[in-house]
Amino acid sequence: MKNDHGIRILINRLARIDSAGGWIGDLNPTQKAALEYLSEANQFSRSPSHVAEYLGTTRGTMSQTLKALVRKGYATERRQDSDQRSISYALTGAGLAAVEQANPIAKAIGSLPPDVQRGLEDGLTQSLKMALAANGGHSFGRCRTCAYHDASSEHGFCTLLGLALAAGEKHKICIEHKEV
Repeated sequence: MKNDHGIRILINRLARIDSAGGWIGDLNPTQKAALEYLSEANQFSRSPSHVAEYLGTTRGTMSQTLKALVRKGYATERRQDSDQRSISYALTGAGLAAVEQANPIAKAIGSLPPDVQRGLEDGLTQSLKMALAANGGHSFGRCRTCAYHDASSEHGFCTLLGLALAAGEKHKICIEHKEV
């Protein structure tokens, strides 16, 4: 008997529990999810359209969400020097603190044995890759696992963009990620 239906139900239930935990102070679950994404995204992947695509929502909804986060002091907005129409967002101290707050799902996963955690992550990663491929979505992988990543310099180099990565960015999520 196939168990894909039962697994999908479990994933959906965990997602709902996680989302319900996203109501923190003056933050709603969508705002919390946007903060979590921004905390993991590299400098090239923090525009409203990138956040919207990653979270599976519309650009308009995400623009309003990000504006609310700026208004509440959780994020800052910066216009790109090369194109003043292009906006990028970053977390403030308050935004980072909100992301780091205790989460019941993270605590539950953290209490699993390491081999179970790895197996769960591997299975979910493969499922996500297949679902994204079926829907034509971006992988949003980590820079260090990208075909465009050149590890010959200290922090890495993006050969697609022709730019050196800042410290720690090789571990961040990128919109331009291409599977090796």
